[in-house]
Amino acid sequence: MNKRSDSFLKNVKGQGLSTNAIILIILGVVVLAVLIVGFFFGWQTLLPWIQQDNVDTIISQCQVACTIGNTYAFCGQERTLKAGGEEVPAITCYELSKPDSGYEIYGIDPCPQLQAECAALEEEQEEAEG
Repeated sequence: MNKRSDSFLKNVKGQGLSTNAIILIILGVVVLAVLIVGFFFGWQTLLPWIQQDNVDTIISQCQVACTIGNTYAFCGQERTLKAGGEEVPAITCYELSKPDSGYEIYGIDPCPQLQAECAALEEEQEEAEG
């Protein structure tokens, strides 16, 4: 063999992937998998120890419902309130805004323009149940 082909076969160290490249590829695949699982199944499923309070969201929804006079959204739509690691399921803005309800700490204001309608709706529901 000639000298040129011998030196070509001896110098093959640049043909493989470096360890750094392999590690970066593995990390990239792991990060991509976590993102896919997080967006597909929801972050609460992936990271259950992260609690998110939704009090501000509920307050805004109740204020908007009151402002536009949406009786169903204020009096009938059930929401799940999450605050301080506790969860209050199936409660309406009307129930949260009652003065002696025990939920005054969340600061949901009563809606004077919908009070009569909410009270009537609540009576209808109580009659239907009992």
